[in-house]
Amino acid sequence: MPALTTNAVGSYPKPDYLAQARTQFSQGKIDRAELDKLERKATEYWIRSQEQIGLDVLVHGEMERGDMVAYFAGEPGGNPIGGMKLGGLVRSYGNRYYHKPIIVDRLTWPGPMTVEMWRYAQSLTDRPVKGMLTGAYTMVEWSFDDYYPSRREVVLDMAPIIRREVEELVKAGAKYIQIDEPAIHTRPNEDFDLAVEAMHLTVDGIDAEFHTHICYGEVEKIYPDMLRLPVKQIHLAFMNTDFEYLKLMEQTPFDTGKDLGVGVTDIHTRFIEDVEVVKDGIRRTLKLFPPERLWIYPDCGLKTRTTDEAEAKLQVMVDAVRDIKRELEIE
Repeated sequence: MPALTTNAVGSYPKPDYLAQARTQFSQGKIDRAELDKLERKATEYWIRSQEQIGLDVLVHGEMERGDMVAYFAGEPGGNPIGGMKLGGLVRSYGNRYYHKPIIVDRLTWPGPMTVEMWRYAQSLTDRPVKGMLTGAYTMVEWSFDDYYPSRREVVLDMAPIIRREVEELVKAGAKYIQIDEPAIHTRPNEDFDLAVEAMHLTVDGIDAEFHTHICYGEVEKIYPDMLRLPVKQIHLAFMNTDFEYLKLMEQTPFDTGKDLGVGVTDIHTRFIEDVEVVKDGIRRTLKLFPPERLWIYPDCGLKTRTTDEAEAKLQVMVDAVRDIKRELEIE
């Protein structure tokens, strides 16, 4: 990959026609074939949009997913993990809600859950498309457990299931796989070691480049411990925190064997950042990292923004990287 590789975190806004179709499907008003056709239509839109904007590595946009955990536990149209079912609505943030999954039996892999859509997205482009999964620790943390006697047992049963999905993605041709772990800093003093162990069980010995996304929360409580995660790249939300994480990395240097994913546009605001502001953030990061070890992203998934806002934030990011590369005389 080129220096200052541009990528996105995962999710994009769903068009109105797809949001309506998902509701109609859950009510039995349209069949799975119709929903699948509209999911693929929206996925193709986002692949073409990313190509036009100029991203180096693409994501499929998660048009088939409502929530990053509930999708794997029984959302309409999904292929749920055995032993999980959807519970009632809980508030995630703002006025957004999701059906919190419940673990009711021993967990089992149901067969490929994400491979078909990844394969479709990759068929649309010559640029690499990341495989996108939720990590074992976050899957458990954001679910109710009514079956296992301990958190350790359920997390270590979840990890091999995510690993099976990783293996299928690699078999299909995925070179980059992102294992999202936004909940990993929830109990840093209690079971961070468990999260690291689960990641090892998920990725060790598999021939792919693994990334993890850790958004928001008290990252300072898990740094530098998070450098123990067996992944090539760790992505953090820098823009939302005014690049405060750089202070941590000045005090304790980042692992020289890992790449850093730098969030440079704030996904929680409708405001579109100025290119010069984004360039300043990249320059600040370059004081600590060589450009070949940096990937440039939005802070998090863009599904809460409008399509116009999401595309504008991606374009500002790509434009800023192009300017910086010209300054540094990088191809």
